[in-house]
Amino acid sequence: MDKPENVKLILPIEDADDMSGTDRPHRGTGRRFRGAIVNKMGVAILSGEYQPGDRMRGEIESAEALDVSRSAYREAVQILTAKGLVESRPKAGTRILPRDRWNILDPEVLAWAFAGEPSAEFVRDLFELRAVVEPAAAKLAAERRRKEHLKCMKDALGIMRRDTLARETGRAADRDFHDAILRATGNGAILALSASIGAAVKWTTQFKLRSRALPRDPIPDHVRVYEAIAAGNVEEAGKAMRNLVDLALEDTSWAMGGDSGKHAPQRAKASN
Repeated sequence: MDKPENVKLILPIEDADDMSGTDRPHRGTGRRFRGAIVNKMGVAILSGEYQPGDRMRGEIESAEALDVSRSAYREAVQILTAKGLVESRPKAGTRILPRDRWNILDPEVLAWAFAGEPSAEFVRDLFELRAVVEPAAAKLAAERRRKEHLKCMKDALGIMRRDTLARETGRAADRDFHDAILRATGNGAILALSASIGAAVKWTTQFKLRSRALPRDPIPDHVRVYEAIAAGNVEEAGKAMRNLVDLALEDTSWAMGGDSGKHAPQRAKASN
C-alpha cells in the first residue's frame, strides 16, 4: 500500500551532545538528549521543512530513525503538543498543526523560529505585539516606577553602552532593560508577558546582528525611554518606546535584506 504523500519523518540527529565521543551502545534517554530531539523537531517545523498537515510516521519507526528510545521520542512529541505545534491521536498518528495553533510566544518556539530564516510576516507579528504592549507598559512605568526599577534600567543602560549589543552581555542587559520596564508597571497580566517579550527582544536582536553591524546605534533610543520614565513623563515615555520598537523593526527588516519602509509601521516622531 502506498503511503500518503504528506507522511514525513524527522531525520536522525547527528550531533547530539550526550552521544558524541561514545560508541552509542544504547539509545539516548538523558534530559539533554531529549532536549536535542525536541530542538531538532521544533526547528524543522518552524523552518517550514515540515508543513501544517504533514503526518509523521509511527512512534516505533520515528524513534528508530532518530536512534532514541520510544519513551524519549514520546516525551518530545508531548512537549511539541504542549506548544501547539503537533497533535497526536491514536491510530491517526501525529500531525503538524496549523500555524494559528502554534504558541509563538513560547520562548523555545521563538528560538526555533530564529534558528533559521523567519518569514517577514512572523517578524512583523512579533513587532506588532511589542508595539501594542511596550509603549503602554512604558506609560504605566512612568507613573508607577520605583527606585529599584530605575536602578535596574540605569544599570542595564550602562552595560549596553560599555559592551554594545554585539556582545552577549550587552544583549542580556537589553533584555534586563525591557524586563525592568514591564516590572515597573506593577501589572501582573503585563508581567506575565515578560518572558515572551524578553525572548522576542533577544532573538530579533541576535538575528539582525548575525552577519553585520547595524547602520546606527540603538542605545540612544533606550536612553530616551529611560529619561521619560525617570521624569514621570507618561506621554513622552509611550512615544519614546513606540519609536524604539519601530526603529528596531526597521533594523530587523534591513538585516533581512528587505525594504524597512515596506514592513515597518508608521514611526512616531520623537519630540524635541
